Order: sequence, then structure tokens, then C-alpha cells
Amino acid sequence: MILDLSTVKIFLRPGITDLRKAVNGLSVIVQEGIKQDPFSGSVYLFCNRGRKLLKAVYWDKTGFWLSQKRLEKDKFPWPRDEKEAIELTAEELKMLLVGIDFFKAHREVFYKSVS
Repeated sequence: MILDLSTVKIFLRPGITDLRKAVNGLSVIVQEGIKQDPFSGSVYLFCNRGRKLLKAVYWDKTGFWLSQKRLEKDKFPWPRDEKEAIELTAEELKMLLVGIDFFKAHREVFYKSVS
């Protein structure tokens, strides 16, 4: 699979997902749970209860790709309480795949006035 992360949208499904599901089951979650189109060419990420296993689903116009990554040590940082899918940047995906918790990183603060 050759995937240019700068041209696709990446969505993370917060919470726990039963990763015994394969492409069909995860695509149903994308369509009904996240309310997204699994055929849009976006990448959709899911994580299991133990946060050691991550699966990604991607449609490339000829079929689905299902990728899986398991961390041997530590756990994936994963939001549990969000209600909607979170869109990630390519840089955030790279950090997530190596286990860096950017969710707790300090976000930029924007002000309109000093007083």
C-alpha cells in the first residue's frame, strides 16, 4: 500500500473497539458509529480495550486495506471519552504510532486582546 498521508484525512475513533472485527465490521462502525463514508479514501483508526493493538481501515478505490500494529511495550495514547471521531494530522499519526501522547500536549492559545 502506497499512501500519501499529506493527501488523505485520518480519523481516530475514540473509546474501545472490539478488534476481533475485520474490514467489514470496522467499515460498519465507520458508517453507522462515526457517521462517515468508509469509501471516502480516508484512514480510520481503532484501538482495543488494552490499548496495545491498533487497526486502520483504508479504501483505495479497488478494495479495503486493513493494517494492524501491536505495541510490545507500553500502550497507545487513546482518548476514551470523546463522542465524535477526531481528525488527526499526518504528524499526529506518526507520533501516535510510536506511542507519543500528543493528546495531553499543551495546545496553542490564541487571544484577541490583552486586557
